[in-house]
Amino acid sequence: MAATRRPTVLAAAVATAVALGASALTLPAIAADTGKAAPPKLELKDGTLQWGLKESFRKYVTGMAHGKIEAEGGAQQAPDNGVFTFSGGKGTYDTGTHATDTAFKGSVRFTSTIHRFDIDIADVKVRTKGGTGAIQADVTLNGAVQNDIDLAALDLSTVRPGQGEGGAMVFKDIPATLTADGAKAFNGMYEAGAELDPATLTVTAGGPVTEEPTEKPTQKPPQKPTQKPTQKPPKKPTQKPADSSGPAESGARQTGQDRQTTGAPVDGRLSWGLKESFRKYISTGGEATVAGGAKKISSGYRFPFVKADLDSDAKKVDASFGGSVRFTYKAHGIDMKFSDLKVRANGAKGTLLADVTTPQGTNNDVKFAALDLSNASYQPKNGVVQLTKVPATLTAAGAKQFANDTTGSPYQPGEKLDPVTVALSSSAGAELPAGGAGAGDGTTGGGTGTTGSGSVGGGGGTVGGSGALAATGSSIPSAALLGVAGAAMAAGAGAVVVARRRRGAEAV
Repeated sequence: MAATRRPTVLAAAVATAVALGASALTLPAIAADTGKAAPPKLELKDGTLQWGLKESFRKYVTGMAHGKIEAEGGAQQAPDNGVFTFSGGKGTYDTGTHATDTAFKGSVRFTSTIHRFDIDIADVKVRTKGGTGAIQADVTLNGAVQNDIDLAALDLSTVRPGQGEGGAMVFKDIPATLTADGAKAFNGMYEAGAELDPATLTVTAGGPVTEEPTEKPTQKPPQKPTQKPTQKPPKKPTQKPADSSGPAESGARQTGQDRQTTGAPVDGRLSWGLKESFRKYISTGGEATVAGGAKKISSGYRFPFVKADLDSDAKKVDASFGGSVRFTYKAHGIDMKFSDLKVRANGAKGTLLADVTTPQGTNNDVKFAALDLSNASYQPKNGVVQLTKVPATLTAAGAKQFANDTTGSPYQPGEKLDPVTVALSSSAGAELPAGGAGAGDGTTGGGTGTTGSGSVGGGGGTVGGSGALAATGSSIPSAALLGVAGAAMAAGAGAVVVARRRRGAEAV
């Protein structure tokens, strides 16, 4: 009979523990102990959620992006760019389904003028059922709102509750991963399944939720609500519904997607390989690493959509893409990253811009490649505008990124680069083209030491495109051959020297 004296508050705390992962306990015992049917819902109060989203993202915002992070409305950030605490959590525990639903106060906003993003996370909720759960939120990306999306998936299967102040239940370091909707909300900067910061949930169990269903909810339901509601409905309501479609009737497809030629696309991608011979050279002893949602494909790399403006009739595009690709070749002193790519097109001409980062710093918005769009079509097909395999050549500013103090830049303005493909969708339902898959010629690691058109070292080597560089006489691949580090060949010593001109660039 001692069990019948178990306090109600303890029972509520136990019930909460069950809901959040302490699966060794069961709710039927509560009903048995009290001698009454278990209440349908229990109150959760005084909750907090400690979660940093993703540490590397916070560092990126305040570092490379030169942005800022603002927590407000009940959310706070720990010192030194730490995690966030969302407070004021209130919710319920459903004894029938063992599910919890807790809402928190506060919002966090990430902004960067340089990298042109504004991401706001608000209306944060934690929902759990058994050993699984999710962090939900309203995410506003550059003005576009996505409400109540599952931002992160939670795994509570190995998490056990601890004791907090005032009898609070503390579920510490719950593993969290990015969901597909979360990845989309961040424009593919990270892939679905990417590991996020662990979350710590604290809740205090209260008494049963008292429901005041709706006293006299339907007293005097609308009197005569639909008296003669449809008397003499509109005659011939759809007479000639599609008449006078006029010039829009072109023989192609008369879809809403294909008529949306002006505005802000909602999705897209950029495919580009920089320069095939350069990638192959790196593969002989270096590495090409993608990050931030960029992926390796057979023709090089695919960069995720950030935002864009499109006017098909005026043949204008201004599109930004996330992710990055970093080329490193330690033996030759190479460390070069391309990120924050943009495509700006107007009629037959365009420019590809990029942020170029080396150990000496970052040059932002470099007009890296000139684009020839004379054969490109700006008109949408099945809701997608695709600028396919646009010829690209190196600009003077792009060539300067490869310059060194000893030999200058081995690449000259007008040097042929890999073609650029841009796909932009103005409709959420439109399907983007596949655009290639797999590593293909973007593989890294060891290799044969050839570019396909000749040896990368010794005499006669080429970098592809327009013409060969002079032979170095060295059996070691020269950094000057790929234009990233200068080659200082004195008396056949073959020492590689990294001496960039961009002394004034800001530190990474």
